[in-house]
Amino acid sequence: MSVIALIPAHDEADRIADTVQAARSVGTIDRVIVIDDASTDGTGDVAREAGAQVLALDVNHGKGGALQAGLDAVADSADVIVLLDGDLGTTADQAGLLLEPVLAGAADMTIATLPRPAGSGGFGLVKGLARTGIKALSGYEPTAPLSGQRALSRAAWQAATPFAQGYGVEVGLTVRAARAGLRLMEVPTTMGHAATGRDVAGFVHRGRQFVQVAAALARLASGRDL
Repeated sequence: MSVIALIPAHDEADRIADTVQAARSVGTIDRVIVIDDASTDGTGDVAREAGAQVLALDVNHGKGGALQAGLDAVADSADVIVLLDGDLGTTADQAGLLLEPVLAGAADMTIATLPRPAGSGGFGLVKGLARTGIKALSGYEPTAPLSGQRALSRAAWQAATPFAQGYGVEVGLTVRAARAGLRLMEVPTTMGHAATGRDVAGFVHRGRQFVQVAAALARLASGRDL
């Protein structure tokens, strides 16, 4: 069974090496692929030096588009995929916890729950929107609706694609898998990533995330392609 980790990354040169090395240390992962989403800081070169295969995108696709490009590149050979954020650093080695239930046949999609990061500045608006929307559209009520750390069986990633654009990718994954009657399981982890603060950059990021999550939910509600 082929297990492939897909790591979308945009300007993550400071963290991507640790993330790649930690993912490569997981014995059940066969290949680690970094999708370099038009980075300008050498992310792809750093990832390659750390041992990842790198798919370089000339134009920024956003998270969902980058993941779709990665999946398109491996769809013929991947039985299970693991989705990991580029800024997980050494905690990416907990991908093994996500894989265990999928490889054992106990779940079709696992979703990591993460502790609240120190210094996090959000008010929970995006998370609340995502949780409410997912429950309304699928009946499934997640604890971690925005978690990007997931393992998916072939049945799950086939049901959940094409991926929603941008930061709507996670709600699209969850709603489509739940609607397909697949087994979803949340897995506690202590994974950690860079948190956005209560500054201008942080609020701009969360505003963009809110809009893209809302757009994905609207498309799912209307039955339009993501």
